Amino acid sequence: MYEAYLRQLLEPLGVYDLSGDSINGAELHALGAVLDQTGERLETVEREAVTATAEGEGLCRREALFARRPAAVTPEERRAAITALLQIDGDGLTPSAINRAIQGCGIRARAEESGAGRLRVVFPRVSGVPAEFEQIRKIILEILPCHLDVEFYFRYLTWAECEGAGYTWAAVDKAEYTWEGFQLAVPPEE
Repeated sequence: MYEAYLRQLLEPLGVYDLSGDSINGAELHALGAVLDQTGERLETVEREAVTATAEGEGLCRREALFARRPAAVTPEERRAAITALLQIDGDGLTPSAINRAIQGCGIRARAEESGAGRLRVVFPRVSGVPAEFEQIRKIILEILPCHLDVEFYFRYLTWAECEGAGYTWAAVDKAEYTWEGFQLAVPPEE
């Protein structure tokens, strides 16, 4: 790529012998190869230096800045988590700012005010305790301001929902639910 560029640049001068077996041609070939390698390395550095385009080393180095690695897996989720964590500041105490930070970390949760100094963390569309809850809990508690009383809310089937759906013990037995499975048979959220 760069060899061809250098040849195009020097050819109009007519001073150099640019054939492949000449010293000038060999020198252009060597310089072109080095410039190609340098260009590839610069492309990688440029990509990894910007959070929005980083894929590997750039994401790992940014994640190392935080006490815990975000609960995100794909490069897109990791970028969003890093961006959300970098936006947390002393003024980020509103529920919307807290939710952006939590969701930006790849955690499917929502923070809701439940009184003065109280915050309830809800896991929408998740029945029971979410997978890897201990890691999620640690991340959320590090994001949230320490002066707030945090309550984690886990969704289970309620007796009112059972009555509303017309469940009977015969229907539950027929569906061969275990007690745990029955508790997690929460109707879909709207």
